[in-house]
Amino acid sequence: MADFEWYRSFIHIYKHNSVSEAAKIRIMTQPAMSQHLAALEAEVGEALFFRISRKMVPTERGKQLYSQLAPLIEALEESTLSFTSASCPTLSVIKIGSAHEFYSEYILTKLQQLKTCSITHFGTAEQLLNLLKEDQLDLIITSKKFQIPGIDYVKLMEEQFVIVAPNHYEVLHTENLKLKEQWLSSQSWISYGLELPMIRRIWREHFKQRPLIQPTHVIPNLHMMLKAIENGAGIGVIPTYILNKSAYTAQSKVIFCELKVSNDLFFAYKPKHGHLIQLREIMKIIQEQVEGKL
Repeated sequence: MADFEWYRSFIHIYKHNSVSEAAKIRIMTQPAMSQHLAALEAEVGEALFFRISRKMVPTERGKQLYSQLAPLIEALEESTLSFTSASCPTLSVIKIGSAHEFYSEYILTKLQQLKTCSITHFGTAEQLLNLLKEDQLDLIITSKKFQIPGIDYVKLMEEQFVIVAPNHYEVLHTENLKLKEQWLSSQSWISYGLELPMIRRIWREHFKQRPLIQPTHVIPNLHMMLKAIENGAGIGVIPTYILNKSAYTAQSKVIFCELKVSNDLFFAYKPKHGHLIQLREIMKIIQEQVEGKL
């Protein structure tokens, strides 16, 4: 008879396309995870994955089994959680970490929907991850997916970054990529940091080189950066989700739309907290808020 833990291991391997990644998330050794999969395949009587260049690709039988198991396991885990919740009250406070810009746009206006208290920390991806590892945070929203055992990631959204200028700015009209690069390099830039975050991404992905730019102003706050751009202090790289109000008042504009770059945002939390009612609740609220603004 198949062991329930074999099923859980199979679900994680399926989700992450990797035995090693699934082992990290379940806090198991890789050989133990491989044994679970081998035992389940022996029970089923056929392979559930193809092994292709370090990636586990599900077979048709694997896909079929996943579609059957996933809802059942989720329902069982939720039932187990409800038993635990009834006998032991869950967290009375959720500790959240994110960039303050994301918090302002997607979380702040939804606090009244939470059924629990919250404590919020703002910081960089590295700072928030360290707080999560030390159990000082329960949930973070991060743009970096660190391969660290004991941390689960769920993709939240893809954010787009574009070059933004004051609305009155006179922009070079050309299809020549080299001329665009030269013109952009000669402008006054407002940057989030001295290391030119996202500006470097644009140069690397579109111009295939490093930017030779010295920012005129460094402002580590995207809302304030946008305000400075609107006031005519220079141009900068801004995520599109922040541009809604600016577009409405026509104080800024996107230039060279084709020079955009994308960035994934993830929920990150420890597996031991993955089925807490409060954690699922706030993730659902944030996800719905994100989808409503897309």
